[in-house]
Amino acid sequence: AAAGLCPCRALLARRGGALRALCGSVRGLAAGPQTHFGFQTVTEAERREKIYQVFESVAKKYDVMNDSMTLGIHRVWKDILMHKMNPSPGTLLLDVAGGTGDIAFRFINYVRSVRERQLQRKLKHHQNLSWQEISESYQEDKSKSLGNSQVVVCDINKEMLKVGKQKAQHLGYSEGLTWVLGNAEELPFDDDKFDVYTIAFGIRNVTRIDLALQEAYRVLKPGGRFLCLEFSHVSNPLLSRLYDLYSFQVIPVLGEVIAGDWKSYQYLVESIRRFPPQEELKAMIEDAGFLKVDYQNLNSGIVAIHSGFKL
Repeated sequence: AAAGLCPCRALLARRGGALRALCGSVRGLAAGPQTHFGFQTVTEAERREKIYQVFESVAKKYDVMNDSMTLGIHRVWKDILMHKMNPSPGTLLLDVAGGTGDIAFRFINYVRSVRERQLQRKLKHHQNLSWQEISESYQEDKSKSLGNSQVVVCDINKEMLKVGKQKAQHLGYSEGLTWVLGNAEELPFDDDKFDVYTIAFGIRNVTRIDLALQEAYRVLKPGGRFLCLEFSHVSNPLLSRLYDLYSFQVIPVLGEVIAGDWKSYQYLVESIRRFPPQEELKAMIEDAGFLKVDYQNLNSGIVAIHSGFKL
């Protein structure tokens, strides 16, 4: 009789194991889809929380660390991005994940410079004006130094925005500048609103890149331009090995020495390695609906600028 019960126990054991596996799967689904945080496997919700904590932690030292990690070259990369954009007076820019204001301040400086050149050309063509008329015209145009241009800085992290606002106040930027707390995956803006969308060193920290790209497409006007500056994949094998050595052995140490935060900078290095290569990101941008998508590698692909248009 005992022997006859054994198959039943075995069957129950198998069913119990299947039930436990099923419960584990349900728990996994309840926790949300899995993704990565650096080299760790986490849920999407966990990743969002961890990334928020990273930037909350590094916000006050973010600019200093950028200079230290890139030896100041990030400034050149951002200048190249601005020249590629070539904004004219009247441009409405949305800069996403731009909390500390680097792109916004460059945009304002660039547009002011264009306006100044326009004003000088205008006055040169009015040789018969009196001194009084020239002075009045100059003062009137000078008071509209951005020509109705606006830049909206949108960032999900309150600490990063706080640092950006403090910098803007210290550097004297106020005209044409707005700060908005918002998520790149669900932007708090109307459709067809902006002329240009930029995201510099931010898209790799977005949990759902596809959603962020769809939102970028949605908020751009027809004819609007998408520009993304991001760390990418190095094409030169020798440079790639040196870059890996520097990234994993030096950058976390700098993070600990300058910001007192080894783990955050370890994540930032790992996140670069997990980010899609140039051609893959290009395909994702095209899938979001953008046309005329291309990219420009800088420093052998250490960073790349991706560009696309909503047509």
